[in-house]
Amino acid sequence: METTSRAEGARAARRSAESYLRASFAWYGLDEAFTGPRWLMQVGTAADGTVQHGSTGHGDEPSIKSDASAAEKERFAVVVTVAASPVRRTGDGTGVLDATTVSSAAWLAGSGLLAHTWPASLDHALRDHWLDQQTETAFELADDLAGPAWSTLSLPVDGAPVPFHYRETEFGWVLAGSASGVHLGAYGRGMSAYGLGFSQIKDLGAYT
Repeated sequence: METTSRAEGARAARRSAESYLRASFAWYGLDEAFTGPRWLMQVGTAADGTVQHGSTGHGDEPSIKSDASAAEKERFAVVVTVAASPVRRTGDGTGVLDATTVSSAAWLAGSGLLAHTWPASLDHALRDHWLDQQTETAFELADDLAGPAWSTLSLPVDGAPVPFHYRETEFGWVLAGSASGVHLGAYGRGMSAYGLGFSQIKDLGAYT
């Protein structure tokens, strides 16, 4: 049974890596200063199958926990890479796709953090309603990066300092900025954002 489970896990990791390899842009993760576990999450695609964004995880794999003390022990940082794209027509020519911006990365990071959050005082039956409300708030915040909810933070990307928009929540932190050809978002809990650095992922094998 253990051998079968390990084999299934290896196949799933290969399938996941293959979806990342289809992207036309470079993926980012934490730089070499981070020495903990790394893992692939999932990619987002357009209707025609084009890879548009995806996430890579670092540290403990987060889980949804209603036990606040258990959730607080998790230490993770997730990096979201979004292809920088201008306004463009859909593949069938019948519509227009919005441009991706730093706000796109901020929105994906903010909603990603919420997906791994469950306030201890919240009843199970109410979580979907709570998540809808909080997700709408995260969207509004991402659309107002110059607003009071955000501060600025300079972090290294491929060794060069880059300004990021940063905000803290009761559930963790969220940040967003840009790199060469992509927008970067990140969210985490239990790990300080102030000590992080980002770099292009040269070998996805480190994440599988």
